[in-house]
Amino acid sequence: MLILGPPGAGKSDLLLRLIGRGWSLVADDQVVLDGLAVAPDPALAGMIEVRGLGIFEGVAVAREARLALVVELVPPGAVARLPEPACWAPAGVPRVALAAFEASACDKVAWALDAALGRAAQRAGAFAA
Repeated sequence: MLILGPPGAGKSDLLLRLIGRGWSLVADDQVVLDGLAVAPDPALAGMIEVRGLGIFEGVAVAREARLALVVELVPPGAVARLPEPACWAPAGVPRVALAAFEASACDKVAWALDAALGRAAQRAGAFAA
C-alpha cells in the first residue's frame, strides 16, 4: 500500500499507527516503484520522520512489496460516503481517499486492502463490481 497526501495530512501518523498494529514499513517519504514492485530508496532505507521528534534510522523495513492499493489522505469533509471505484493511474491499482486522523483510519485501510486483494466483497462503494 502506498500512502499519498500533502504535508501535514497525517501520512506518518497513520504509518506509525499501522506499524504499531504489526504492519511492515517499506519506506517513508520515497519509494522505488517498478511496475507493481515497491522497494525503499537506498538513500532513505530504514529511516522514518516522526513529526515533532525528528528522523529515526535503523527502522526495520520490508525490502520489497507488491503494490495493491493507494490511500490518498484528504480532509475528513472530502471523504465520500459511498465512493465510486477509482484507480491510481501510474500503477493501475485501486485508490481510495481517507482521513488519516479518524480513529478508524487503520481499520479502514485494512478493509480497503482486503477488498483490493479480493479477500472482502462489497455491494456498493470503492471496490464494488
